[in-house]
Amino acid sequence: MNKFAIYRSGVGMYYYKYIDTLEALAGSGFEEIITEEQLPVVLDDAGGYFKFNAEDHQFVELVETEDDVPLTLEQMFSMDPEKFKLGWVSPEGDLYSCSYTNHNKCAEMLAAKFVPDAKYPELALGRKGWIKVIDSWDGKSRKHGQYVYSDNGRLTRRQADRLFDLGLYKNAEVKKLIAACEGEW
Repeated sequence: MNKFAIYRSGVGMYYYKYIDTLEALAGSGFEEIITEEQLPVVLDDAGGYFKFNAEDHQFVELVETEDDVPLTLEQMFSMDPEKFKLGWVSPEGDLYSCSYTNHNKCAEMLAAKFVPDAKYPELALGRKGWIKVIDSWDGKSRKHGQYVYSDNGRLTRRQADRLFDLGLYKNAEVKKLIAACEGEW
């Protein structure tokens, strides 16, 4: 049985593996690091851990399940256009919001649902016409923004309409994508 601590974020929900016994540490790589006095802890997605705090304002609940992932795609990556800033846009114009560091995890769950045999989720989504809205920070300037990336240099009319609704139609890369595809719609 797997235990997870569920948290809320601005774009959906997320989870960490919850560990409350030394036996639950088996196979985690933390067997020689975490002591019984430190428990309970949660293991994060970055190879670390921290002390579990039920008073954390983002904490929602503890869940026990046989599954490796305790949340659905829709629970983790909100489809609410009002909150959409970064994430994935399907060829049909559906939005899946994620934070600026979760495009890969979102892609894994999207691919599991829409391209089940994908070996490389982000690449598979790109080949199926999905576009990615990412933070365009270049690592040099302190200005952040939204950048639209299309793996195949194309977008559908529904994606273009959705980008218009999001206010991204003025972005230079969006203008180029629309110009390249406009005659096909």
